Amino acid sequence: MGLLAAGIGAGMVAIGAGIGIGMIGKGATESIARQPEAAGDIRGAMVLTAAFIEGIALLAVVACILLIFLN
Repeated sequence: MGLLAAGIGAGMVAIGAGIGIGMIGKGATESIARQPEAAGDIRGAMVLTAAFIEGIALLAVVACILLIFLN
């Protein structure tokens, strides 16, 4: 059961991170289209937020891998 939980957990993390980064990209693109002069600030905030999402996703995948090896 632990292996199944780890597999499902890792899959859900990947899906969640993909959706989150996709939403960030969509919002940033729309924002830059509306205010091109603020493109640098928007891009910086987008990259920072995407890095936070990737960090959380990596932490969750590591937890799933630990669940596999400690089971």
